Amino acid sequence: MTQQPPFDPNQPGAQVPPPYPGAAPGQPYPGAAPGQPYPGQPYPGQPPYPGAVAGQPYPPQPQPPAKKSKKKLIIGGIAGVVLLACLGTAITGGGDDSAAPEKTTAAADAGKGDAPAADEVKAEETKAEETEKAEEPAKDETPGLKDAARDGKFEFKVAGVKCGVKQIGSDFLNQKAQGQYCLINVSVKNIGKEAQDFADSVQKAFDADEVEYAVDSGAAIYLEDNKVLFTKINPGNTVKGTLVFDVPKGTKLTSVELHDSMFSGGVTVNLK
Repeated sequence: MTQQPPFDPNQPGAQVPPPYPGAAPGQPYPGAAPGQPYPGQPYPGQPPYPGAVAGQPYPPQPQPPAKKSKKKLIIGGIAGVVLLACLGTAITGGGDDSAAPEKTTAAADAGKGDAPAADEVKAEETKAEETEKAEEPAKDETPGLKDAARDGKFEFKVAGVKCGVKQIGSDFLNQKAQGQYCLINVSVKNIGKEAQDFADSVQKAFDADEVEYAVDSGAAIYLEDNKVLFTKINPGNTVKGTLVFDVPKGTKLTSVELHDSMFSGGVTVNLK
């Protein structure tokens, strides 16, 4: 079968082919413009497309891109791998020796983190000691028997206490207790630079319930050689005597409050 060359309207004497099989020569396609054989086709004598060359009915077809050489691709890949290896070596410092100290240091730091710091341990120990001291009962610093206790110009020492005495004096001159007598033996020393009067009437005693008792000076005069009733004491001198308290039967005195005068603050001495 012989292939017909494409229709070229620019050739001399070219005749327009029928628009469809069976069409009479010069019969246009339904809807075609006058002189236009096919819809969308050029008029007779018009180029088939802009910029067409004579004898070229269709535009040139694009050619597929040329394939790259496999050899060039392989060489390029090898060069890229070498470049990445060089960059990695420059970043890490170029060896495994530098990594070892870092690992060792990290391990040492981890060990330090697990163990408590010395300052923290010391702080915990100090806190524990303070807690133990706080839990311990406060030490009573109140003077006791035979301890020196000072108030104003006088220094006192209590030698002892005796309760349950029913009567003071001799068989002919005496005084009986309303309840019982408690006798407190005391010494008084003048530690000042001037003479000072001591009066037994300003001294006080207390029981465990903080009940206050006064001295019974009337009963105290029946005691022999009692020098603490009312006496003047010169600087450096000491006198000894007995303070007499008439208290209910069964009462136990726990402390005595001693004063150098009726206006002083006084000092407490435990009798326990």
